[in-house]
Amino acid sequence: MGLISSGLTDIGQKRKTNQDSIYLNPEKNIFIVADGMGGHNGGDIASQMAVELIPNHLIQILDQEPKEAFSSSVVYANNEIKKKSDQDQLLQGMGTTVVGFYFKGDTLYISNVGDSRAYLVNRNKLFQLSRDHSLVQEKLNLGIYNREQAANDPQKNVLVRTVGFEADVEVDIFSYKVSKGDIFLSCSDGLHGKVSDADIVYIINKYIPDPAKATAETVQQTVTTLVAQANANGGNDNISVIVVVAQ
Repeated sequence: MGLISSGLTDIGQKRKTNQDSIYLNPEKNIFIVADGMGGHNGGDIASQMAVELIPNHLIQILDQEPKEAFSSSVVYANNEIKKKSDQDQLLQGMGTTVVGFYFKGDTLYISNVGDSRAYLVNRNKLFQLSRDHSLVQEKLNLGIYNREQAANDPQKNVLVRTVGFEADVEVDIFSYKVSKGDIFLSCSDGLHGKVSDADIVYIINKYIPDPAKATAETVQQTVTTLVAQANANGGNDNISVIVVVAQ
């Protein structure tokens, strides 16, 4: 099974710096989005460290069980980011979200900490494959909110779990059996917080109506258009997008 991928990170319309980072390694089938936060330049550093340390560690242990390998790689990054923040007062409190794809055979492994998301687009529908670690998601889980109410919560950006902020981190690892024609999207909240599910599906289907005929160019156009739409809708945050098509 072949994979076609493209990714883009953008500063958006309101921020002075881009604290998002992305990583694409089509040879090893590893893709990561990280959305940093905290400290003086801390978000930039935390996300950059995540997209360097996680794949480097994972590549060294690819012979291990995939879920354990992916999880331990995120834990390793967490420890190194926390160590750096403890050594520099200007970086104290920094952390980052992480959502990662690792394709092995016909299985996709997803690592997730924070509120960056992994999606599947299949048969004109969008399915969230990851689970947000946010205060709003906790309220949803408890039945306090419905999704419409959650979208208007002033604390919707408050995270309950990140990589690098605390000494210990719990990593969600999901697996999904990949079929030809599946389209996978990973993104920071700069996309999913500004572009509706319906518009995300519309844009993906516009440029990739038939995944079997997708090309590097059409996948790149999809990514560029998704980022442009987030900016057109206000671009209040940094925007990062990776799209992977299974053929």
